[in-house]
Amino acid sequence: MVSSSESIASTTTADNRLQLDDLLGPAALSHQPQSPQRELYQGLTQTPKTIPAQYFYDERGSQLFEQICDLPEYYLTRTETSIFRTCADELAQITGPCEIIELGSGSSTKTRLLLDAYQRLNQKHQIADLKYSPIDVSPSILKLSAKQLLQDYSDLQIQGRVSTYDLALAQLAATPTTTKRLIGFIGSSLGNFTPAGCDRLLAQVSAALQPGDFFLLGIDLRKDPAILEAAYDDAQGVTAAFNLNMLQHLNNRFEANFDLTQFEHVALYNQTTHQIEMHLRSRQPQTIRLKAINLTIELAADETILSEISRKFDPAELQIQLQNQQLHVQRIWTDPQNWFGVMLAQKQ
Repeated sequence: MVSSSESIASTTTADNRLQLDDLLGPAALSHQPQSPQRELYQGLTQTPKTIPAQYFYDERGSQLFEQICDLPEYYLTRTETSIFRTCADELAQITGPCEIIELGSGSSTKTRLLLDAYQRLNQKHQIADLKYSPIDVSPSILKLSAKQLLQDYSDLQIQGRVSTYDLALAQLAATPTTTKRLIGFIGSSLGNFTPAGCDRLLAQVSAALQPGDFFLLGIDLRKDPAILEAAYDDAQGVTAAFNLNMLQHLNNRFEANFDLTQFEHVALYNQTTHQIEMHLRSRQPQTIRLKAINLTIELAADETILSEISRKFDPAELQIQLQNQQLHVQRIWTDPQNWFGVMLAQKQ
């Protein structure tokens, strides 16, 4: 992410089809009890040390992730995309016309399949506007993808938010609307949350929805660990670069002194917890200073910082978890290999 001074303030284009709001600026964060900076501080002072996954996504990190999605080992994106190609029209028919809200929108590539389906549905119902609300922590990727979408969809209205999930969902919960909402959380991102964090996020999603609204969820399913580990430690080293770039992001944003050459990327599958774990391993003892948040940490040789978990799901177990948050699963689509799933739930 760029610094707050460079991020997008609330802006609207001349044709009024694009509005971008920055929920991560100093004024917005000053009213929040738990800022992203505070979460970083807590993560780096606990044992084992962790870095919140949002710090993957500065401009360089977003670009690297787009490259990861095209890697031969990284089956997730192309498998989920193939599912959307077959289910998008059915999904739109089930929900009916609605505003599409996407958590972690990135470049919105898969979202185009949804927009196409809802555009066809809106034309059938003679509805003029197609509404899309992307949410992402990277201002640059959000602004770029929004402008590209507006060029391709003449009837599209976009209200984007530069935001964490917490802040955006809180804002949505505080601004209920009579327009039906579909909150989409695709790309297997739910797997980045611990079980407790997953419960908390699903509760926030439920609070942001009115009865009859929908929640669309992409999940990676349990499979051969060799397939999983290769997807997170590719032969070209793109995922390693993505992981290490998180440290460069902290250097840029928090005046830190991480030396990327003194860390290595580690990815392994924990079969007990059914999750991939990505770490940054210190090659030697190090003292790291983050001046902007007045923090100094000590790292021992071979000590690791946990940068990401990616949990793999059993659909039946997750369905119960969703129901506990008043989200009733209407439909589950999978690929022929049963590697990936897309779930559609409705708020009761």
